[in-house]
Amino acid sequence: MARPSRYAPDNLPRPRHWTQDAACAGEKTAVFFPAGTTGTPIEIDVQYAKTFCDRCPVRGQCLAHALTFREDHGVWGGLDENERAEMIRQARLEAERRRRREREEQARAGAAA
Repeated sequence: MARPSRYAPDNLPRPRHWTQDAACAGEKTAVFFPAGTTGTPIEIDVQYAKTFCDRCPVRGQCLAHALTFREDHGVWGGLDENERAEMIRQARLEAERRRRREREEQARAGAAA
């Protein structure tokens, strides 16, 4: 019988994941995905979910995860889906402005040469 490797993945300690340090760790997931079905206005549910984010030590990592993996729903990193969508829209607009300025500068440099 073959002896299992001491390097097998199940024998190595797993690295700590940022979610373990989140202020919301252990809370019901539904808190962060308000659907407005409880009779409470959805805005109040969203604000309640965001109270966890206000004191969260990994808020930035949570938001980065949501933006990287395009989390379409829920509160992540202190922002709801509409706020994240606006953040992405603004970043795209700024990137387009930057590209346009670079093209204009290249055109001016080419014309001056």
